Amino acid sequence: MKTYSLFLLVGLLSLSFACEKKVDELAEKKLELERYQKEAAELRAKMDALIAEISAVDPSFGRAQRKEVLVTTVTPKTGYFSHFVEITGSVLSKKNVNISAEVPGRIQEVVAVEGMQVKRGQVLARIDAESVDRNIDELRSQLELAEVLYERQKRLWDQQIGTEIQFLEVKNRKENLEKSLASLQTQKDRTVVRAPFDGTVESVMVRLGELVQPGSPMLNFVGESDLFIEGDVSEKYVGVLQRGDSVEVVFPSIDYRLRTKVSAVGSVINPNNRTFKVEVFLPSIPLVKPNMISVLRINDYRQEDAVIVPNYLILQDNKGDYVFMVEQGNAIKRYIKRGMTQGDETEILEGLTGNEQLVDKGFREVGNNMPVKIDTTY
Repeated sequence: MKTYSLFLLVGLLSLSFACEKKVDELAEKKLELERYQKEAAELRAKMDALIAEISAVDPSFGRAQRKEVLVTTVTPKTGYFSHFVEITGSVLSKKNVNISAEVPGRIQEVVAVEGMQVKRGQVLARIDAESVDRNIDELRSQLELAEVLYERQKRLWDQQIGTEIQFLEVKNRKENLEKSLASLQTQKDRTVVRAPFDGTVESVMVRLGELVQPGSPMLNFVGESDLFIEGDVSEKYVGVLQRGDSVEVVFPSIDYRLRTKVSAVGSVINPNNRTFKVEVFLPSIPLVKPNMISVLRINDYRQEDAVIVPNYLILQDNKGDYVFMVEQGNAIKRYIKRGMTQGDETEILEGLTGNEQLVDKGFREVGNNMPVKIDTTY
């Protein structure tokens, strides 16, 4: 049994060493291939340069040295071009409030739960009102006596019996008790915490039996109306975005989009991320909820008569950006000045008029002044 285990261990070790050796050999071959590819690219660049120099003196030499490359062509698009700044925004509510206790007392009931949607006036919690009720009962007893005294004193005063001071004292006491009773009744009403408007309970910060004081936060409540979107925009767009600019809003989670406007632009740069705030007006939409993520596409540039080419056709060397175009059967390198890029298209500011035939399929196989043949089967 021990001999069998020993043989098994030796076999596993041998297999492991063999696998590691194959991995090392594969890595070496990949490095060797990369080295050859780099050398080939350098040789090709030198050959192209020499052929171009010779062809400038003897045009027939270049055509004889190179075989025609089969390519397809595409014409630049001309017309309207627009660029959008895309930022991530969050749906917020101007009715995002903390509901606090207005009277002292102990929490008697918590009706609200997190995520609960409620209507205006709906009960969210109750604070024990026992002491207020006792005070109300006491004041009502005093007010009943004060009313009886007032009625008797008034009848006497109407009959010109008694002094005016006696009548005014009784009247004043009754009125003060009425005001005190009304104040206590208001205090009792405040022991019932109600929703100030339609919305959603975001968080409940009190528990049953907990003692609260005036100003103690009890609930975080977010209204479902007066929503807006807030996003952070890079400081490089300061002065570009203005209030009233058109904005396309996309909600990826519900696959919904709409067009609206910028309602406010911040005037302070956040030193932590070098951005400023932008607010976007949001109309009432049933599926959109506070804290929902959105993408804001703000149009910051537009051109009515632009020359537009696909991004993948634009190449680059140490002199700058260029594309290949077909002229008289040859691929010609044309240097360009690119503008804004939106999606998979780029505006060309200089170098193209829009009437050129650009090399499409096969553009990576050609070089400057290389003979090409246009494939008409596409």
